[in-house]
Amino acid sequence: MNQNIRVRFAPSPTGPLHIGGLRTALFNYLFAKKHGGSFILRIEDTDQTRYVPGAEEYIQESLEWCGLIPDEGPRQGGGFGPYRQSERKSLYRQYALRLVDAGHAYYAFDTPEELDKLRNDYDLRGETFVYDAGVRESLNNSLTMAPSQVEQLIESGTPYVIRFQFVPEKEIVMEDMVRGEVVVNSSTLDDKILFKSDGMPTYHLANVVDDNLMAITHVIRGEEWLPSLPLHISLYQAFDWEHLMPTFAHLPLIMKPTGKGKLSKRDGEKGGFPVFPLEWKDPVTTQVSPGYREEGYLPEACINLIALLGWNPGTEQELFTLEELIEGFQLEKVGKSGSRFDPEKSKWFNHQHIQMISDNDLSRAVKVEMESNGVTIDDAKIRLLIPIIKPRISFLHEIWDQSWFFFVAPDKYDEAVVNKRWKEETPEKMKLLGEALKSCEPFTVESVESVVKALIEDRQWGMGAIMNAWRLLLVGAAKGPGLFDLASFLGKEEVIDRMNNGIEKIVVNK
Repeated sequence: MNQNIRVRFAPSPTGPLHIGGLRTALFNYLFAKKHGGSFILRIEDTDQTRYVPGAEEYIQESLEWCGLIPDEGPRQGGGFGPYRQSERKSLYRQYALRLVDAGHAYYAFDTPEELDKLRNDYDLRGETFVYDAGVRESLNNSLTMAPSQVEQLIESGTPYVIRFQFVPEKEIVMEDMVRGEVVVNSSTLDDKILFKSDGMPTYHLANVVDDNLMAITHVIRGEEWLPSLPLHISLYQAFDWEHLMPTFAHLPLIMKPTGKGKLSKRDGEKGGFPVFPLEWKDPVTTQVSPGYREEGYLPEACINLIALLGWNPGTEQELFTLEELIEGFQLEKVGKSGSRFDPEKSKWFNHQHIQMISDNDLSRAVKVEMESNGVTIDDAKIRLLIPIIKPRISFLHEIWDQSWFFFVAPDKYDEAVVNKRWKEETPEKMKLLGEALKSCEPFTVESVESVVKALIEDRQWGMGAIMNAWRLLLVGAAKGPGLFDLASFLGKEEVIDRMNNGIEKIVVNK
């Protein structure tokens, strides 16, 4: 591609950013970076009735958490601003009037009550009212009025809207990078409102005008906007901007875990998984919705999992860094059909990305978790601990759950495990094991393993019975890492103390 690629992510601040919206932002970002272009954030806040306080900040923080930093936007600035549509309000009227003057749009003075009556009348006949070429010349608009009457109504402050005037029976041919050629007949379309008398444009007008003024080359958005594409293409043609029209790509839906229907907030609530990148507190209801960040997901894992919802790299590779996604991304490999969201797979992605974290980076998280639980640990001990617990954690908040027994001796013992694993001869066997470990030098993983296995073989004991009972003494439950790793970390004195205390408590209580 030789042109200067410019894409935009254009959310409305009407609530938290859904992962479907985040995926749209990601695909825009990947496409831009793949081709050395610019990723622009534009806040589409023309509908002030749906504006939610804090939503814009939430959107920007979500992008930053994921590493999708805009090249231009409300925070970054840029040469095509402002980047909030509410701050571009003065631009849109002239473009709406330009369409009226050219005969591509018209003033409509129909009141809401008049339109409601028409809808009801049509409903009674079993039909659907559509404001289109078939009815517009019988309604209250500038197509049926003298210019002087239109001027008088506007000057007197009579509310009006400006509607696009579709040419009837015209085939609108659209090219989409995901869906190929799409053809729609204009007679199936209604004359959409472009501009309201309160001075605010609708999404359709503002979207096309801003994309043109910001020199957007590719519009990559969700498939819910596909029905709007005929109007948007018709607007480019009406403005005589067809040669500047961006290339369009409409992304498939992210589906519920069942595969039936679009993934929603309610699905997350029912299934116990987040559908938002960050935690969101509704400013009206104060209801809190969980976010991937607060649930312990890494941003790298979040990006990886949503990248594969709709995009297929064409290989068996599933794990990607952001840099690898940029290198491999192609819009042509985005599918047409929706992708089922799998909450369990998202946990798998997080586990895999934790394994990809360097031990040095993970050590900071380990230290924080230790300190928050009252444990002081030096760097040498952290270096020993990380290779043991890292394969066992899928979330950073699991660090303590997978490591507390390295620092806290058990004071109680899982009753179910005691009943199942602790036999009459077990105390004597554990005492013999303790005696053998006293002479173990050095107390390393290898030497401890050698001593324990030699004793079991010499006494012809069952490996499982001995190891399960020993784990019970050291941990207090049937959980934890490899016992030789644990024993070496604890050191000989702590291992013997835990064994003696455990034998005494279990024998007394059993």
